[in-house]
This record gives sequence, structure tokens and C-alpha cells, in this order.
Amino acid sequence: MIDPYSLDKVIQAAQIQTGDSILEIGAGLGSLTRELAIRCQQVVAIELDNPLIPILQQVLSNYTNVRIIQGDILQIDPQEIFAEAKPSYSVVANIPYYITSAVIRHLLEASSKPKQLTLTLQEEVAERICAAAGDFSLLALSIQLYGEPKIVAHLPAQAFYPVPKVNSAVIRVKLFPAPRISDTDIFFQLARAGFSQKRKNLRNSLAGGLHLSTQQTLQLLLSANINPTRRAETLSLEEWASLVQVWHDLDNKISSHQLG
Repeated sequence: MIDPYSLDKVIQAAQIQTGDSILEIGAGLGSLTRELAIRCQQVVAIELDNPLIPILQQVLSNYTNVRIIQGDILQIDPQEIFAEAKPSYSVVANIPYYITSAVIRHLLEASSKPKQLTLTLQEEVAERICAAAGDFSLLALSIQLYGEPKIVAHLPAQAFYPVPKVNSAVIRVKLFPAPRISDTDIFFQLARAGFSQKRKNLRNSLAGGLHLSTQQTLQLLLSANINPTRRAETLSLEEWASLVQVWHDLDNKISSHQLG
């Protein structure tokens, strides 16, 4: 990111306070890292691209509150970085679409969770994340399970170098005290199955994804008061919660029967 105006938009979106600890993912050439370091107590900058590390070290040499780590965020436990951060740290990230869901789930299921995410994404992806029921994607559900996303800024392609083919947007995700569905493992199992065949209704997509008969998925959906002809993108999180509860109850009945 090379445009000062766009940098300022990201900084404003992050709502930084002087005592904050910030985890920056995708530090790049350090232009945003510098602005973060000026405003907060500490910055831990993660950069996967090893050739960029010497540049980052040079650019940030005057900032004693910055720690640079070369590595993959998916292989890094935030607990090891921010064990003593009080209150919890915030995340500022510029991450590619293909790992967005994995990175967010990694952060939000870590033993040391952030209090807020500020993410710079492709504009289209940001809009998908903030969609409402009826136009949900698995990515949108994955994020809205943990917090409330909101688009807070739009960035032109020219704000970056090299210039991408698409515009970007900044979203801020304020996290809930706990996920809206407590059993996240079952939720993701069901949601992945539901979205595995997008053009099919839930009765068929769940049957294929969960390796059940259509009659079994019919019973599952009706027990959760969900029309079997609906598609996964139309379900609200409340309806997914009902489906998770029915699946959980069914699994307990099967286990009790096997034990008996």
C-alpha cells in the first residue's frame, strides 16, 4: 500500500489506542507497519515472503516497539506472541482471498483471541463477507459466527504497488464474547456439507456432504424446522444453530443406542 490517504483510512478503521498491541499480517514493505508503530504500544509484523524481511528491518529500524517475524500465520500461535497483552490484541491484515477463511478461523479459535479484526480485502470479497442471509457464502458465515463485519472504507487499485486489477475494501470485525454457535466443529461440518453443492437444495447437498440418505437429511431438516428445498445460502445463523442442535441430539441418541 503506497497511497497515504488509503493508509490513513486503514489506520482510522483499526481504531488504534496508545496502549494497544497489534498483530499485522502481511507487512509487505512496512508502510502500514510504520503508521501502526507510531500509534500503539507494540506491533508484531508477520511476513511470509522472506526476501521482504531485510527491507522491513531497514524501514523499521528506528521503531523499538516493532517485532518482525518471517513465517506463515497459519503456523503461528498468537498465544506465544501475546501471552501478556492486556487487553487482548487487535489484528490488522492484508490477506489474499484464498486463505482469508483459514486465517480468520485460525485467529478466532486460538487460545489467545483478538478483540477486533481490520482486514483489507478485494472489494467483492468484502461485500460477500458482509452479506445477509439469502446471499450467504461459507466465508460470510465463518466470520459472522464470531463477530459483526462492516465495510468501513473503499480503496482504489492505484493505492497499491504493483497495481492489482480490482479495487479493495477495508472491513472491521468487532468480535462477540463467544461464537454465536457454541459447537463450532459441528457447525463447520454441516456448513461445508451444505455449501458443497451450491446449486442443489439442502436435502441433497447435506446427503452428499454428510454421507446420509436423502430420507435421513429430510428428517434432519424437518426436525430443525427448515424447508428441505431451500439452499444453504438462504439459512440464517439462527437456523444453522437449530440444525447444529438437532444434529448434536441425533448423534447423542445414536451413541446412547450403541452403548446400550
